[in-house]
Amino acid sequence: MAVNEAQTPEATKTGKRLFLYAWPFRKTIFISLFFLAIAAAAELTGPFIAKTMIDNHIVGVEQTWMETPNGDVTFDDRQFSRMDRHDPGAAVLGEASVVQVGLTYYFVEAADVLVGEEAFENGELTVSRNGETASYPAQEMTQGEVYQFYAPEVPYIIGWMGLYLALIILSSFFHYYQSLWLQTSANRIIKKMREDVFKKVHELPVRYFDHMPTGKIVSRITNDTEAIRELYVRVLATFFTGIIYMIGIFIAIFLLDVRLALATLLIIPILIIWMIVYRSFAGRYNRVIREKLSDLNGRMNENIQGMSLVQAFGQEKAVSEEFETHNTEHYRFNQKMLTLNSLTSFNLIGLIRNIAFVTLIWYFAGGSMGVGMIFSLGVVYAFVDYINRLFEPINGIVGQLAQLEEARIAGERVFHLMDQEGEPLPDTAVARFHGDVAFQNVWLSYEPGHPVLKDISFSAKKGETVAFVGHTGSGKSSIMNVLFRFYDHDKGEVTIDRRDTLSMTRQEVRSHMAIVLQDPFLFTGTIYTNVAMGDPSITKAQVQKALDQVGATAFIQSLPSGIDEEVKEKGSTFSAGERQLISFARALVVDPAILILDEATANIDTETEAMIQHALDVVKAGRTTFVIAHRLSTIREADQIIVLNEGEIAEQGDHASLMAVRGRYHHMYQLQKGASSDGQVS
Repeated sequence: MAVNEAQTPEATKTGKRLFLYAWPFRKTIFISLFFLAIAAAAELTGPFIAKTMIDNHIVGVEQTWMETPNGDVTFDDRQFSRMDRHDPGAAVLGEASVVQVGLTYYFVEAADVLVGEEAFENGELTVSRNGETASYPAQEMTQGEVYQFYAPEVPYIIGWMGLYLALIILSSFFHYYQSLWLQTSANRIIKKMREDVFKKVHELPVRYFDHMPTGKIVSRITNDTEAIRELYVRVLATFFTGIIYMIGIFIAIFLLDVRLALATLLIIPILIIWMIVYRSFAGRYNRVIREKLSDLNGRMNENIQGMSLVQAFGQEKAVSEEFETHNTEHYRFNQKMLTLNSLTSFNLIGLIRNIAFVTLIWYFAGGSMGVGMIFSLGVVYAFVDYINRLFEPINGIVGQLAQLEEARIAGERVFHLMDQEGEPLPDTAVARFHGDVAFQNVWLSYEPGHPVLKDISFSAKKGETVAFVGHTGSGKSSIMNVLFRFYDHDKGEVTIDRRDTLSMTRQEVRSHMAIVLQDPFLFTGTIYTNVAMGDPSITKAQVQKALDQVGATAFIQSLPSGIDEEVKEKGSTFSAGERQLISFARALVVDPAILILDEATANIDTETEAMIQHALDVVKAGRTTFVIAHRLSTIREADQIIVLNEGEIAEQGDHASLMAVRGRYHHMYQLQKGASSDGQVS
């Protein structure tokens, strides 16, 4: 059920693994969170400082004033000191109070003036509260006289303001380093995660990529890991800050009034229930959104790579409509997510906030009318400020719930890729192969129950050239896939130097083998980096020698930068023949014991083919070479020619013996030579 989705073991496992990725960087994270706590604590002192300023220094002048011979304030040629600052040893000549009625202040010749509804008339201040009335002799004060009573408070007010300013500056300082270090940690975590994912991709068998489009894999390495980065930067900081703020605010509210603090605690279970319900729906929507985004990336990658075909066949509109279908589905679930966020975020927060404020107003209003206790203006201000601040972290937490779910789903997708069975890349070197290869009763199926190789048996000695021919789908490339261990055979045995390839790692099998494909792939970089394949032990001189051997000297010399010429994506600025020459040099520079040519001359013109054929005659010496041939004229000198038909060996021998049999090979050769079955030119 979707409602319980957030509590599944998979969700718990993902959260644990995200935590473990952050653990190596815990020191920086903990320091940044500690700084965040200090910054939050500094900011939360504001209401208490404001309460102190209001109660002690602004409203504080309305306390009882003691008339003494040496007071702090002079009024009517009399000296007064505030009762809380009065020297107990000083003589007391009388007591008075300063009372504010509206915008006017009155000097009252009495202490402990009743608090309630006030009125001034004919030199008397009348106060009524709960049916009780009291009158006091009073005198209206001028602004200058009022200021005399406020003047001693100004240094205190400035001091408290200076303290708050210092705390704000301190908070800003800690916020800066908290943000810097937390984001640095997050970037390091994601850097490590992307490296692990990319490394994992190289450990996966080729079979995995048959069912996983390139765009989807790229999406997991880039988009999904970026969503996880936001978890460590925004979500972690927001949740931790919110929790620190809420704890601090509740402590402050408890210090102000226990009953109101207990009532405010009701917000916590509401928030927890809210998060559980939200996650149940958001998890389902985010999973679809991430999958659809992955599909979009896959479609874009595929269409951009095949743009020439799309335009050549006039399929721009059809491709756009197909993309629009996927994009619309992605948009639809984004709208669902937006609706969910709109219903459960700010609207609900506003409702709870308003209920809290109504309760607060009723509580304080009741107290002022005798229902409860009497509160000072500073306490009221602090309560209002803290309640208002309480909803800031709640708002932040709720606002990050969508990002939290997005990161969790992204984490599931990334870890699902990393959990695929692969084979770690070994660091140990393997001794160079002698070059003897043997297939014994080998069967292979890409899909269960549908074998593509059936009981294949042959052997090749060091230095021999074995060619495979046959119609499309006959199994030629499948034999090379088994030899290279791109796919593992179902039955039978494949040996190199009498050692079973399944007893070796895939990297050990391939360590002294090289392959040249029909459609050569060039990486962005230079000709040198493409030939050397990033191996620092291969010098430019070796690369140049390999290029010379395959007959690429004239081609390289015609380039402005020679072997340092820049290679665009897939070598699009080079012809098919030139790309193939670079591919040949790439295979030869590593001096392989076993060389595989997978229809490597199919896309090369006759002149270039002759040049490469001559080079190959030189470099094949001492190497076991397997050739998948399309042009039969290129394999006339092969030691063995194996004719395949529907995954089975139909004929086997050298060119002369196969021509003498006048079977499949003879028929294929004659067709390519343009002759009829009786040998006459048609």
